[in-house]
Amino acid sequence: MFTDEQWERIAPLLPSNEGRRGHPFGDSRRVVEGVAYRYRTGIPWRDLPREEFGPWQTVWKRHRRYAGDGTWDRVLVRILADADAAGKIDWSVSVDATIARAHQHATNTTRPEQDTGGGIESQEAAVARG
Repeated sequence: MFTDEQWERIAPLLPSNEGRRGHPFGDSRRVVEGVAYRYRTGIPWRDLPREEFGPWQTVWKRHRRYAGDGTWDRVLVRILADADAAGKIDWSVSVDATIARAHQHATNTTRPEQDTGGGIESQEAAVARG
């Protein structure tokens, strides 16, 4: 999973137990590696190997908490900044201006009555009024 060097860069960015009431956080490295494993493999949370990462509920709850309080955002910003400073990111961007339009009847959503002039199609409404 994470090398010791990688973990040393991530660990200070995670919330600590200091000042926290209630049950203290367990092994953060184990939980963060569980989150990474789950996203890398694409498995459901319930299928996380318990012997490696602990209860899946713990991993899921911590992931959800970190997503909500901005922890993952701070980790990503720091990792990107470090990689950019080391010249490991190529910021070349390719933009494609292709537009793919769908016909109005290609959707399965309904349109409000006032948008179409009631039960009459818009082309027929002009003829009926005409």
